[in-house]
Amino acid sequence: MPDCLFCKIVSGAIPAKKVYEDEDILAFHDIRPIAPVHFLMIPKAHVATLYDAGMEHQAVLGKILAMAGKLARELGVKDGFRTIINCGRVGHQEVYHLHMHVIGGPEPLGPMISTGK
Repeated sequence: MPDCLFCKIVSGAIPAKKVYEDEDILAFHDIRPIAPVHFLMIPKAHVATLYDAGMEHQAVLGKILAMAGKLARELGVKDGFRTIINCGRVGHQEVYHLHMHVIGGPEPLGPMISTGK
């Protein structure tokens, strides 16, 4: 997708601080980290949202999940981390290229979702 920010990162048109790359996936540091470790994992092929993923994406999505722990450990996470996939407007997805946040650090991350109460 020519206007997709993450597709431009995959192609090298926009630089990113890479954590990992292979033929199927790319992991790179978030530009606005919310914890000491915060990186994104994306399929290189454009899939707009988790709604758009189908069984044909099973292998790449499995690879993303399987690599998350390994990469988090390599970046110093020792006692757990959080993964987040925002989907669509209500899920607060900002970039419409499927991506998973991996967030961790030495301290607990706090509640999963703020109830606003």
